Amino acid sequence: MTFPATNDVVEQFKNVFRAHPAGVAIITAAGGDGDGAPAGLTASSVSSVSAQPPILAFSLASEIGSAGVVAHADTLVVHLLDAGHADLASRFARPGRERFTEDLQWSRLPTGEPLLAGIPRALRCRILSRTPVGSSVLIAASVLEIVGDSSASEPLVYHNRTYHRLNGDSAIS
Repeated sequence: MTFPATNDVVEQFKNVFRAHPAGVAIITAAGGDGDGAPAGLTASSVSSVSAQPPILAFSLASEIGSAGVVAHADTLVVHLLDAGHADLASRFARPGRERFTEDLQWSRLPTGEPLLAGIPRALRCRILSRTPVGSSVLIAASVLEIVGDSSASEPLVYHNRTYHRLNGDSAIS
């Protein structure tokens, strides 16, 4: 059972999470039966759910446009961004903007999903469940394959409406 939140609580909630940093990812999928037009969006809600079997989750605030393609795909690719990809994150975050234009380097995996070039780590996933939660949809996905390497890099982090670099200088200990 959910209880409606007052406007004050909604604004406080948004402000609290603006102050909570999150890793940045781009999620891509192919429309139609997996070979249709590519779609993608920037997400800061990706999280690990289970290591055995490997499962991740993310939420979508809408099922319109690119989010709708991602929400209804059977498989998708979660690209984990490093600090050098802030411009790409911005490109995929803007609503109503064509993302897969001629200047974007990408290819299709043999299984049909769009894979962005130059991203160090990507996870090809199969959607396990779609759960409506409040005004969003929570997606759980099983990781089928890791594309790229798992070596450490400087991840891209989103905090207070701004992209940041997380590096060794930011370590506390």
